[in-house]
Amino acid sequence: MIGVELRKTFGRPRTWTTIAVLNALPVLVAVLLRITDLAPRPGEGPPFLSAVLTNGQLYPLAALAIVLPLFLPIAVAVVSGDAVAGEAQAGTLRYLLARPVGRTRLLVAKLVAVLAFVLVTVVVVAAVGYLVGTLLFDAQPVAAGTSVSGTSLTAEQLAGRTLLAIGYVAVSMLGVAAFGLFFSTLTDSPLAAALGALAVLVTSSLLLTLDAASPIAPYLPTRYWLAFVDLFRDPVLWRDVVRGLALQGVYVGVLLTAAWANFTTKDVTS
Repeated sequence: MIGVELRKTFGRPRTWTTIAVLNALPVLVAVLLRITDLAPRPGEGPPFLSAVLTNGQLYPLAALAIVLPLFLPIAVAVVSGDAVAGEAQAGTLRYLLARPVGRTRLLVAKLVAVLAFVLVTVVVVAAVGYLVGTLLFDAQPVAAGTSVSGTSLTAEQLAGRTLLAIGYVAVSMLGVAAFGLFFSTLTDSPLAAALGALAVLVTSSLLLTLDAASPIAPYLPTRYWLAFVDLFRDPVLWRDVVRGLALQGVYVGVLLTAAWANFTTKDVTS
């Protein structure tokens, strides 16, 4: 069942089209920074941008930061929202359940497919960012790189922190996937499920800009999305990273439990 769902997800042209579109924006930004005078000179401007411009090996960090606030969550919400609701809308859900496949097993297969999409997408964005960054910007010698704080990092440290950043972003997107999958069990419309997940995320982002919402800000799902930048400081600032992982863990656990409870008890007629 898991293999079937994986083949279904990655066998769709729209899956790879979505991944290609996600990579187009970071590539475009890199090209514009390279061929125009929009970028500040190395050592000037925001420390994050300055570090990227002086070390192309850090561009995966910029690529993830570019797609994370909006485009990556939209892609994850669409895929996760389609997981169950898409089958219901197509009229195939009841036929899937008519076979000797339990609802829990089917939901787990859908979840694994969504998680695989999240991981593959984040890895591809980071990989393309690395290739573009090293081609268009100055790359430090293999033995040394530069942190956002301006200190030197070994090649091993840079690679390790990049892998941690990829993992952190993937976990952050699991929260989005959990929202999408939960709403997908509530409706027969993939669009409604995706919009429901996006509505939660947009509301969270808006509340973070309001001083009146500061008491609940640490508990909003988008609060620590960009904390992976702290992995590239020297020393690493772990506080927000740990809080972000813990917060996403709570959201994922609660929402997947709710999705399972609803899906295993609902009356499937489509």
